[in-house]
Amino acid sequence: MVDGETVEALTGDTVMTMLLLRGRDLRGFEFGDERRAGFCLIGVCQDCWVRRADGTPLRACTTLIEPGMALVTRGTENA
Repeated sequence: MVDGETVEALTGDTVMTMLLLRGRDLRGFEFGDERRAGFCLIGVCQDCWVRRADGTPLRACTTLIEPGMALVTRGTENA
């Protein structure tokens, strides 16, 4: 589930893969109105942080999808 919407993913997909396949971005930008879509894709740049529904942050580019995972991408500007 992403932002309250049920989504599908394939086994082995990262959170980033699933999010980018469903839209054009991952989260909001901390310093403006822009949206972020990841940058380095290897877990170094800090650009792909999103949050689980419970508020726990995770790197979208290195985290594999788990069954029942619930994510929040809106309002994550301070992730």
